[in-house]
Amino acid sequence: MTAGSGLTAGQFVGLLADPGSFTWWDEPVGHEGADPAYLASLARAQARTGLDEAVTTGRILLAGRPVAVVASEFGFLGGSIGVSTAERITRAVERATAERLPLIALPVSGGTRMQEGSAAFLCMLRVTAAVQAHQAAGLPYLTYLRNPTMGGVFASWGTLGHLVLAEPGARLGFLGPRVYEELRGVPLPDGVQLAETLAGRGLVDAVVAPGDLRDALRRLLALLCDRPAPADTPRPPTEPDAPDAPGAAGAPDAWEAVLRTRDPGRPGTRELLRHAAGRPVHLESPAGPEGPDRALVRALASFDGQPAVVVGQQRRTGRQELPFTAADLRAVRRTARQAEQLGLPLVTVVDTAGAELSAQAELDGVAVEIAQCLTTLLALRTPVLAVLLGQGSGGGALALLPADRVLAARHAWLAPLPPEGASAIVHRDGEHAAELARAQGIGAYDLAAVGLVDRVIPELPDAAAEPEAFCTRVGHAIGAALAELAAGSEADRAAARRLRHRRLGDALR
Repeated sequence: MTAGSGLTAGQFVGLLADPGSFTWWDEPVGHEGADPAYLASLARAQARTGLDEAVTTGRILLAGRPVAVVASEFGFLGGSIGVSTAERITRAVERATAERLPLIALPVSGGTRMQEGSAAFLCMLRVTAAVQAHQAAGLPYLTYLRNPTMGGVFASWGTLGHLVLAEPGARLGFLGPRVYEELRGVPLPDGVQLAETLAGRGLVDAVVAPGDLRDALRRLLALLCDRPAPADTPRPPTEPDAPDAPGAAGAPDAWEAVLRTRDPGRPGTRELLRHAAGRPVHLESPAGPEGPDRALVRALASFDGQPAVVVGQQRRTGRQELPFTAADLRAVRRTARQAEQLGLPLVTVVDTAGAELSAQAELDGVAVEIAQCLTTLLALRTPVLAVLLGQGSGGGALALLPADRVLAARHAWLAPLPPEGASAIVHRDGEHAAELARAQGIGAYDLAAVGLVDRVIPELPDAAAEPEAFCTRVGHAIGAALAELAAGSEADRAAARRLRHRRLGDALR
């Protein structure tokens, strides 16, 4: 009996491992004191699967890289976790930690083994503690949730990965549909526990087909493990027309800049990743990097050899403006925490017409989420680099701007409201938008003067006219800034960040 892709634990490991590289770590298990009916079930499961428990563990080479693996077998009592199963998982995690190996978990399970009751249920704490120690040692822990992953497995080691991937169509959740209906008296609504649904809500990082998993993991592990030493990473040469300390001379007209950033042809975060980040690993719903109609982009990427976690705003798909929602803001915070856990810098990309304006957004707590984003980024222990790529309207833009460095495109801008909204407040009409844009100091050079922007990146003459060259230019600037930030200590960076934000706006006093 198998589930989801129909692959057994051994077959799934075979998808990932270089040929002949799997070394088993499993030790014999016992079930002393179990009742005869349970022992008979165990014997049938062993005969059916050729395994002595519902998980197998070991070490593989994945594209030549040593990696530890824990793989569940659904054919063994539904992949359920008993005391012996949990002990096997725990020992594998502890061995991976001792040997300084990245760890890939491949759970598929109905949850806790009911025949062992509370003793088995409590073992989730044992496994979780081992995973926490592995992560605290600075080692990657990646999980791939197969169909189904339920109960205590989903609520512990299954979803504790630094990155959580899932099989297409997988059922993922706490209570199975049969148990839910028995306890609640109504069926579980369709689609609630679908991998794609959870990915759309930022609870799963990416939905990846089994055939694509090896390549996805190879690229992720390269970004997470093959980090250059700061001294070994040369800075790209600074272009002569890309001043690090911009002045007011040559600054574009503010209203013209606003109009340029609204051009449907202007490159956004997705285009930046495509042209400037090699082969980024997108963390989003299964429609792919070009498909989802969502104003949030999440990825792991490398800029001139500097790996980073990227979270950015995509202001539109074609001519459709995309609102930045409370759910998007929650995903920003989750992404920031992932960057911190992985020890990678966070790059935020700001390009938004503003947070969602609706009654539902108010009920969803969009303003509270903005505040929480501010506090999360300000307190983050890892370096933070913000890129003001285009539109920077309202709290939706501000939420992504607390950073150690801020880069801005020449025509980028930041304002409490779109100029039309500011005009409605000041003049009770929208006719004075251009006038207010020029008076409010919203442009990139104005923001440099008040201490927010550290470098203005040229547009020659406009990003929409040279999307690939512009994105490449921004990518080089990101790589150079990340190299500078990597050279400093955490304590020095935290002190500089506090001073930086304490002084913001002083130049206008």
